[in-house]
Amino acid sequence: MNDEKVRGKIQDASKRIHNFEEVELGYTKEEAEKEAARCLHCQNPRCMKGCPVSIEIPEFIQAIKEENIEKAYQIISKSSSLPAVCGRVCPQEKQCEAMCIKGFKGDAISIGSLERYVADQAILNNLNTPIMKEKNGKKVAIVGSGPAGLTCAGDLAKAGYDVTIYEILQKAGGVLTYGIPEFRLPKSIVKKEVESLEKLGVKILTDVLVGNTILLEELQKEYDAVFLGTGAGLPKFMGIPGEDANGVFSANEILTRINLMGAYKEDAKTPIKKAKKAYVIGGGNVAMDAVRSLKRLGVDAHILYRRSLEELPARKMEVEHAMDEEIQFDLLTNPTKILTDDNNNVIGMEVVNMILTEAGEDGRKNVIPDENSIHTIDCDMVVMALGTNPNHSALKESNIALNEKGLIIVEEAKTSLDKVYAGGDAVTGAATVILAMEAGKKAAKQIMEAIK
Repeated sequence: MNDEKVRGKIQDASKRIHNFEEVELGYTKEEAEKEAARCLHCQNPRCMKGCPVSIEIPEFIQAIKEENIEKAYQIISKSSSLPAVCGRVCPQEKQCEAMCIKGFKGDAISIGSLERYVADQAILNNLNTPIMKEKNGKKVAIVGSGPAGLTCAGDLAKAGYDVTIYEILQKAGGVLTYGIPEFRLPKSIVKKEVESLEKLGVKILTDVLVGNTILLEELQKEYDAVFLGTGAGLPKFMGIPGEDANGVFSANEILTRINLMGAYKEDAKTPIKKAKKAYVIGGGNVAMDAVRSLKRLGVDAHILYRRSLEELPARKMEVEHAMDEEIQFDLLTNPTKILTDDNNNVIGMEVVNMILTEAGEDGRKNVIPDENSIHTIDCDMVVMALGTNPNHSALKESNIALNEKGLIIVEEAKTSLDKVYAGGDAVTGAATVILAMEAGKKAAKQIMEAIK
């Protein structure tokens, strides 16, 4: 049995830095079947224990072996409403693949790549969505169409509930649409996943600001239950001098303007002013997305991160792709001040070198500044990718219970308000797509138990 996984083709780095087309090209039929053949179909599948949404992994891989893609898609769809998304952006290497028995003596099965292959084939061939139960007459409102909201909506719709999603932006998808770049998650894929939910009967109302256009209290009166999947869309900043300068952005703004508004296109109505040299502050997946997007706009794009390469929280694959694209990583460095000219335009940063110390509770080493190492670097753009806080505009005039961090307090998924449930980043703080999906599933289950 081959211990090396089948590696799908990727777009050459020298070409992809000039376009926003998808980097990972996905498996061919032959590659998918060859990789599926490596699966041992364990009687006690450890991989499933690592899957937040409990996909029957050995079963869908077995269906690939049998060349029955529709069966594989049906198996995945029982647990996941967004398989084409998860196959691309879920951190499988830390979850299902990390538990795979094959990974102990070789390469784990490429579960994510196989899931993507099945989902893409389902889209290409317009395969059937899961069978729905008869309508039960119960109505549920979902606030926010990100991964938590879409997952909750999908599970409820399959169970016979009448579901309506309220989305503040002009397109559904939440972070899947505005936050993740085209080269990692094509918007056509997100659109297809959303359309598959609409086929289940889910109604999606865009350009609706809950808390303004309609109040949460009104939804409580109209629906049998309300799920809040509003995410965490408010960017964090460092609080250092100069952050109000022209040329300082949040990663959220850069990515939203590129992904939602097409700022990378030549005829863009809201183009991003081309910088000569930009520093993206941070080391997570959002930082990688922002810096790689800027590279594609022709910017000399750098990552500035206060820890070492080993502590980078971004997916290893995304870091490798960034390095292949000749992104410069300036490590063990932290900004202390943003420098400006007389017109308040960014002209550089004052930075300090950092020294690694003992590991913290998360296993990553802490850092302290070397006060004797302060120096300046030139740049004309600074992008903060330091995480996000929840935006509670939807909770206007409600007295929902929040914790000291401003996150919604829940018991499983139930909030302090009557008939109101919540999950995802609004409850946990910024996390991954798959964890938001897990929260959406848990909320759907609790709603179904409460209003049968």
